[in-house]
Amino acid sequence: MAGSAIRGSRVGAGPMGEAERGEAIARFYVSYWCANGHETKPSFAEDGTVTIPAEWDCPRCGYPAGRDKANPPRPVKNEPYKTHLAYVKERRTEAEATEILDNALAKLRGDD
Repeated sequence: MAGSAIRGSRVGAGPMGEAERGEAIARFYVSYWCANGHETKPSFAEDGTVTIPAEWDCPRCGYPAGRDKANPPRPVKNEPYKTHLAYVKERRTEAEATEILDNALAKLRGDD
């Protein structure tokens, strides 16, 4: 059985290892917790140029996660989609709506 000397590699892959990519920078991990109790630990570079964010999105549920395990940030409440009719009902009372409807029907009937 003849074997291949380049088995498991692809054409143009180049040499493997740290020597070609450079040295890896030191990293540290920060724990974040969401309202569902999920812990997320993203890593940050230890070069002193990184600002650690106060919140991080939980990759499991999408809720915001904070650094205080006992008091995680509350999920953002999205307002449901409102129809045009819902906005009109916010601006008009039932009496105003009835009056406008009566006027429109009178115009259609030719009662003006």
